[in-house]
Amino acid sequence: MSLSKNQFKLITSLKQKKYRLKHHLFIAEGTKVVDEFLHSNFELDQLFCVDSSPYSNIENCYLVSDAILKKISTLKTPNNVVAIFKIPKVQKLKNDGLILVLDGVNDPGNLGTIIRLCDWFGVDQLICSENTVDCYNTKVVQATMGSLTRVSIVYTAIENYLKNTQLPIFATLMGSENVYKSNLPKSGVLVMGNEANGISEQILNLTNNAISIPRFGNLQQTESLNVATATAILLSEFKRLT
Repeated sequence: MSLSKNQFKLITSLKQKKYRLKHHLFIAEGTKVVDEFLHSNFELDQLFCVDSSPYSNIENCYLVSDAILKKISTLKTPNNVVAIFKIPKVQKLKNDGLILVLDGVNDPGNLGTIIRLCDWFGVDQLICSENTVDCYNTKVVQATMGSLTRVSIVYTAIENYLKNTQLPIFATLMGSENVYKSNLPKSGVLVMGNEANGISEQILNLTNNAISIPRFGNLQQTESLNVATATAILLSEFKRLT
């Protein structure tokens, strides 16, 4: 079948955040990613595929040609399925367990990896500042490889959240206490900062614990770790000790 002008216009528009917010919809691509969403609580809006047999029992499934799928895909090498899902309602903020807070993380790949890390380490809520990249950005959705279906993500004014939480707040800060020698609690808030500038000063002022990952290289010249890499190390250490 051919896509209607309205369908094509909608799919194209969802590549931009303002239209995702307007329509409360986002794009997912590829068999694995789409299947993860189909088997989750996310609600399907429309699905477009070059082979309908895996999706024969799904309503709003449209068989399209390779050429059409290529036109609507955001990937350099399109897969065989593109789907549109509804953005779920915002979940309530948690105030127990280990919670990860992101302050201005901008790179879609980093956010996607961090969401997968939350899924891996059992961190079921990720709280993001309003200037953190949109988790329904198509690159983020791809990078999560389905983990977006299992991690609750809330965008909020993190300054207000940190002011009101009763949990201990841990900031990542170069030169502070060695995380491998820290006594880490089972419940707490771990704040990770922007790729270039780290945690903003106003957020840093709200934290009451500072931890760092020590450098072991002989020259000690590595400036910093990638934020997703640092998140992996710190989440691992929190979970190992609790």
